Amino acid sequence: MNTKVLNRTNNGSNGQSTENVVITGASAGVGRATAHAFAKHGANVGLIARGTEALDAACQEVESLGGSAVAISADVANSEQVENAAAQFEARFGPINIWVNNAMTTVFSPFREITAEEFKRATEVTYLGTVYGTMCALRRMIPRNQGIIVQVGSALAYRSIPLQSPYCGAKHAIRGFTDSVRSELIHDGSKVHITMVQLPALNTPQFSWCRTRLPRHPQPVPPIFQPEVAAEAIVWAAHHRRREVNVGASTDKAIWANKFAPGTLDWYLARNGYDAQQTSEPVDPNRRDNLFEPVPGDPGTHGIFDGAASEHSAQAWGTTHRGWIGIATGLLASAAVAMIVTRRM
Repeated sequence: MNTKVLNRTNNGSNGQSTENVVITGASAGVGRATAHAFAKHGANVGLIARGTEALDAACQEVESLGGSAVAISADVANSEQVENAAAQFEARFGPINIWVNNAMTTVFSPFREITAEEFKRATEVTYLGTVYGTMCALRRMIPRNQGIIVQVGSALAYRSIPLQSPYCGAKHAIRGFTDSVRSELIHDGSKVHITMVQLPALNTPQFSWCRTRLPRHPQPVPPIFQPEVAAEAIVWAAHHRRREVNVGASTDKAIWANKFAPGTLDWYLARNGYDAQQTSEPVDPNRRDNLFEPVPGDPGTHGIFDGAASEHSAQAWGTTHRGWIGIATGLLASAAVAMIVTRRM
């Protein structure tokens, strides 16, 4: 696939210092919601994905929300296309401050039914796409000694589930890769920061366009959150030097449960993990998927599970406001102590 810049851009020249943000997988779901969130802060946003129709629509949305945008059609599984996309963005807006690795694809299927070619492709997009994006960002950020890289992860980076071996394997690999690179940056005394945001089940279009061999339509395992919940956490992570950010109580539970009872979870998921990932509706025999080529049209930001998805996460709010929570807790504790002392006097 040839990399190209779409025509729908604006100049972003408002005389103010703005952030330059690149997001992979920006045409739908979490990537698109994240582009919206950065746009509300007036950022210059580079949108990287394959599907030009969806990219063009996302670009219009960024501009309508107050940001500036350049949409670049590129396949993140191709390192040269990623590098060309970054170069085109910087030629347009200048140095990249924040790079968000979000692009993914997968196959919903028992492992034994996945072909080698399919597994390779899912891994190249989801894992190597993150590697290539990180390489590209560090090539620019390290000489400047500044910048933030956000890896979009998942609870499945810690606790794998059946029927998603390509995705789970890639997210585990991203976590291991990121830990290694982070240690190298610390060793070198670099001010470049790399973080990973671990997400819960989300209502994104992937369940309608990823390849599947399941008899029934794929679905995220409840509880389900809207992609805006993830986007807010990603933007927050890009401005705070946290090593990792977990989003949703379900993510915390999965990570901690796997730490203390992984064998029990193996058996639980073997029994319940198949039905939990499928609706009652059969898969459309004419369903198209985006594993090797983008699906035509514009899927938007949300998937088909709006009715079951929450727009807020108390856990995510607590994670991103824990400093204030600590202060409030300290003040309440001090007030309680003062009341006790006063009563005894």
